[in-house]
Amino acid sequence: MRRGFGLITAIVIMITVATLMTLMIGLSSTSVKVTLDLYLKEQAELLSRSATEYALLAISGHENNISCIQNINIGYPKSKPTHEANVTILYLGDGIVNCTDHILSNKVETNESNLTVIIDTVVSVNQQNTGISEPIRVHRRTIQKP
Repeated sequence: MRRGFGLITAIVIMITVATLMTLMIGLSSTSVKVTLDLYLKEQAELLSRSATEYALLAISGHENNISCIQNINIGYPKSKPTHEANVTILYLGDGIVNCTDHILSNKVETNESNLTVIIDTVVSVNQQNTGISEPIRVHRRTIQKP
């Protein structure tokens, strides 16, 4: 009778330890996934800021009386991009030519508001190169005077 009771006790203890180990592994993998998602989202937010500033730099160095910059696409890093930034630029003001579909208004009341831009930056995380299951996407819209 005592040998049978000891065997049942050992089986119950082994099942309890196995259940606790399964829970620990599950919590550990969830923690790794959350940390990876937060890291990639933070990188996407920083890339959206950088892409917006890059667009402002490109606009300020471009001859807007000849043509305009409408879209900028950036992949980060260059070799195997994990993040993709798409920048769309919309213009307000006079003096911009060859850019009919990206001018919101050319009737600006004051000269100070001439050549104001609305920059839409969308950064998406490439799911194939990162191995994440849910998409991560950051959108940033700014109104700037280059």
